[in-house]
Amino acid sequence: MIKFTPILLAILYGLAMYHFSAWRTAKQLDARSTELADAKLKALMDRMAAALDLPRIRVHIYEIDPVNGLAAPDGRIFITRGFYNKFRTGEVSDTEIASVIAHEMGHVALGHSRRRMIDFSGQNALRTALAMVLGRFIPGIGVWLAGMLTTLLAARLSRSDEYEADAYAAALLTKAGIGVAPQISLFEKLDKLTQQNGGAVPAWLMSHPKTQDRVAALKALEAKWTLTE
Repeated sequence: MIKFTPILLAILYGLAMYHFSAWRTAKQLDARSTELADAKLKALMDRMAAALDLPRIRVHIYEIDPVNGLAAPDGRIFITRGFYNKFRTGEVSDTEIASVIAHEMGHVALGHSRRRMIDFSGQNALRTALAMVLGRFIPGIGVWLAGMLTTLLAARLSRSDEYEADAYAAALLTKAGIGVAPQISLFEKLDKLTQQNGGAVPAWLMSHPKTQDRVAALKALEAKWTLTE
């Protein structure tokens, strides 16, 4: 029993951190967000809602500058003020914003947002177990190696989630008559912004897939759907 105590403590710590993180995230979002009220975007959201047989789709603006979208663990969808400002200045189109909203809806529908926070406890337990085992055989760097392996596993799972959310968004946008073109054009724009901010990062270390891989996956889906029509 003593051998497993650190792992059990790690699991308990992870569960406690999950609940704390969920509470803190909800509190921050409540304090710094307002519901999106934009007639042009609402028209597109209504088309997506109709495609899903929903009465409406609610989206909130999170008052921070970085360009991003967010699916909260409680199911709410957010775009940042920085992203909305890009739309207002014409740097991002209304359909490109709609593609972000559809992508975040995919994370909610597929359970990614809630699962990511729950997975935090499992990652802590895995990191502790690996550190214990590797530390015995590779003193000095075992803990570091355990952390690296856990990070790589988490990044791989995150990339898988992104592909799934992309596919969900592509299907929704296609059904709503918007198509996948806005997804592709937005990826290309965001990739240029990323390249301006630093060098390339190996795909296996990134929490998001490489842009060209995501675009290729979307084009493959589009071609598949075209053939089956």
